[in-house]
Amino acid sequence: MSTMQLERAERRARREAARKRKRIVAIAVLAAIVIVLGALVLPSFFDGKTPPPEPVGGDLSQMEDPSDGREPEPVPEPEPEPPVSLRVVCVGDVMTHSTQIKAQYDSATDTYDFADNFQYVKGYIEEADLALCNLETCFAGGTPSGYPIFNAPDILAQNLADAGFDVGILVNNHTLDKGKSGLDRTAQIVAEAGMIPAGFDPEGAKKYTLTEVDGVTIGVVAYTYETPMSNGRHTLNGNYVPDDYVDKLNSFCYENFDSEMDEIKGAIAAAKEAGADIVICYYHWGEEYQRSPNNWQKEIAARSVAAGADVIFASHPHVPQGMEYLTDEASGRQVPVFWSMGNFVSNQREETLDMENRRYTEQGMIAGVNLEYDVEADELLTISMDVIPTWVDRYKLDDGYHYAIVPLDADLETNPALQTSGHLERAKRALGDMKELMGEQYIRK
Repeated sequence: MSTMQLERAERRARREAARKRKRIVAIAVLAAIVIVLGALVLPSFFDGKTPPPEPVGGDLSQMEDPSDGREPEPVPEPEPEPPVSLRVVCVGDVMTHSTQIKAQYDSATDTYDFADNFQYVKGYIEEADLALCNLETCFAGGTPSGYPIFNAPDILAQNLADAGFDVGILVNNHTLDKGKSGLDRTAQIVAEAGMIPAGFDPEGAKKYTLTEVDGVTIGVVAYTYETPMSNGRHTLNGNYVPDDYVDKLNSFCYENFDSEMDEIKGAIAAAKEAGADIVICYYHWGEEYQRSPNNWQKEIAARSVAAGADVIFASHPHVPQGMEYLTDEASGRQVPVFWSMGNFVSNQREETLDMENRRYTEQGMIAGVNLEYDVEADELLTISMDVIPTWVDRYKLDDGYHYAIVPLDADLETNPALQTSGHLERAKRALGDMKELMGEQYIRK
């Protein structure tokens, strides 16, 4: 367990200990009230006809009135529990193209390891109270492969957990790249690594996932878009969704939009009924390589906010899109929406693609939400959002390609990867792009 994870566990333990102390104080106060009231009320039980039993040590009538004509001392109210402050972060597409897989292979040990990809962003992930990532690959076992049939080495799941991620989102257009068995095994490997799988329930019973963080229960409702239906059957990436898996993985079809949105609305409601204090929605939506949301995204977001979503994270376009607050007209709630978080790590970049927006595929973000929740009042008090822009560096040394997710932060100019690659100016250009797109006021300092 990392230092950051230990600190988070210690914070939870301190809060739980504080709650126990307050319960003990409350019981003690209640006992004191009972004793005082008993002393005041006891004499009225005797009407003078039947004398009370002689107390040990003297006549009850000679004892002093404990109240002595005075009002009882007021019993102090227990101090209210302070609100819980939480930071939740989410990142976009975690992809494993074949060039990446080759780069992370060690022929001397016949093993893979992706840990160095995350070394510069690990601190930002670990400091969060809850961290989510979109796994746009499978862990199906066997020979690893990249696009178009993604299948990553199992170690990537553990590398992500070691970097600080708590939730692995499984639903996207590559969810069924390796079929039913591949999806089942992906969920198993993610869970074995210590992360919570979201968007897929092997039992087909729930459309949400719950996790508790510092006494606050957070629900995750994750959905992916479908490709058009074929012969009356659901499809992902043009492939049929097995009939017995339609209810197991969360997906929505534009052709049945209203009924699909009713299902999502029901999933949000079910999460709240199951105890969720906060509901996070994740959507795999939008048009690839477009830097602004389309009308479908806007409509889904608006309906999700009206249904009770508190935060919306999203990806799929492989480039970042903007962020904004949407207002719930019924309650006035402000809901942070990240339209697309872009690629967190991939081999998509200027050198590998032939399209107008190719440079933006190197850019991503750690999308952050800071909130205060009053557990006693069951109320979300404050919520705000920010981003830590990221850029994927790729450079070649004698032993092959190296990948590093570089946070575009105050240490940008001294980042070791950029010093090795000589790509500082490209990273600075990416930071300028992100400030312009996201709004400089949202860039975390």
